[in-house]
Amino acid sequence: MSLDKDLASIQEVRELLQAAKAAQLEFHGYSQQQVDRIVEAMAEAGYAGAARLGRLASEETGFGKPEDKKLKNEFATRRVWESIRDLKTVGVIEEDRVLRVLTIAEPMGVVAALIPSTNPTSTVMFKAIISVKARNAIVASPHPRAASCTLEAMNVVRDAAEKAGAPRHLMAVVSAPTIEGTNELMRHKLTAVILATGSNPMVKAAYSSGKPAYGVGSGNVPAFIERTADIPKAVADIISGKQFDWGVLCSTESALVCDAPVKAQVVEECRTRGAYFVAGEEKERLSRLMFDDRGAINAEMVGRSPVYIAGKAGITVPPATTVLIAEMEGVGREYPLSREKLSPVLSFYTEDGWRNACERCIELLSFGGIGHTLAIHSNDNDIIMKFALEKPAFRILVNTQAALGAAGGTNGLQPSLTLGPGTWGGSIISDNVSAKHLMNYKRLAYETRPLNPPGGTPRAQKEEAQHERLAVTSYGKGLSAEDVDRIASEFARSLK
Repeated sequence: MSLDKDLASIQEVRELLQAAKAAQLEFHGYSQQQVDRIVEAMAEAGYAGAARLGRLASEETGFGKPEDKKLKNEFATRRVWESIRDLKTVGVIEEDRVLRVLTIAEPMGVVAALIPSTNPTSTVMFKAIISVKARNAIVASPHPRAASCTLEAMNVVRDAAEKAGAPRHLMAVVSAPTIEGTNELMRHKLTAVILATGSNPMVKAAYSSGKPAYGVGSGNVPAFIERTADIPKAVADIISGKQFDWGVLCSTESALVCDAPVKAQVVEECRTRGAYFVAGEEKERLSRLMFDDRGAINAEMVGRSPVYIAGKAGITVPPATTVLIAEMEGVGREYPLSREKLSPVLSFYTEDGWRNACERCIELLSFGGIGHTLAIHSNDNDIIMKFALEKPAFRILVNTQAALGAAGGTNGLQPSLTLGPGTWGGSIISDNVSAKHLMNYKRLAYETRPLNPPGGTPRAQKEEAQHERLAVTSYGKGLSAEDVDRIASEFARSLK
């Protein structure tokens, strides 16, 4: 039966890829106005369905909160669309008059999108929107635990796209995902690029597929509260980040690193905001519940409420508990709660001075989150800059919540649900992935340093005049593919 399921999944992937590639070739000829009309329709449809899709995701996976998944769906659609609305993705997208170089956008082709169970509906809509904006097709492979809600979310944006004029089959989801089917999706000759979001094994599989890939994995984000910080705000940011969708975002705060002189105030503020500090045998039971002997996370605790987790660990907590906090002495395999937890469980470290805190943050990042994100709460700009220059993370967030801040929700970062950890974290990208990363950039370059100077002949003067005209043609308008053909033809005729 398993073999039959694998074969069926492989066959479905092949058929979806063939249909998607045919649709993408048709879509390649669309104008910027047509593309933008389609993507805007996708974003608005996803935004309108955010609440329903959030409920479906929470019900199917058991992870997180429906109301927070609604917010993520809204962010992944309208907010992302607003951030890329003015991005040129068709024809000539940039002109350098001095260097005489035209940059022409070309789509990559068919995007293979791996979708996690923790953020299924928001991630699939986000990846569809940025893929289509760059004139790509997309075929998504959902986590089996989130197959139905992922399919429904894609249906919402696909139907809106087709009503707005998109070719049929430009977007699709594998309805019966298996490991073999996902491997076929990643390795198939029609797949151009992989967008992998999820577990570290999934990301590694994407990078070993032989295809270009953008992969992002775990975060294990430290949040440092330095002695000059606004303590109430800092604690509010960290607790609210840990509460958001019950901690399933990879950018969620995983550890609070507290400057020793303000520990008492920080602890009191945490308790005021509903945090429960586990200690002694409670902490041991919580560790054993959350992780097995190999350090693997207990999937049944991912995205669950603190009251639920505490109950499973045999710990009695108040019904209004917001997070569980465990004070820790070290980082590493012998301290399971120092790992990324994907739940409202927070480790707590006390360090005297920013240099010691700096070392602790580096330890935490190196133990499962290197390259991802770090938050610092401080009003000392010198210390903030030292953290920015010295920490192995590509998002240094200042005085803000990490969970949404890393994704561009509370600052000027590129809005994204795919956050690259760079080469430090085993990824080719350290940026927040968006539509600009799903285009090929073709350059049309005219001679500026001639090996054989024209010498001022009439023909050379004619070429020079033509060069000057081309350099300023439709500057800033974004030429279509037809405009590029016309310009090239005119230039060729001028040389005869």
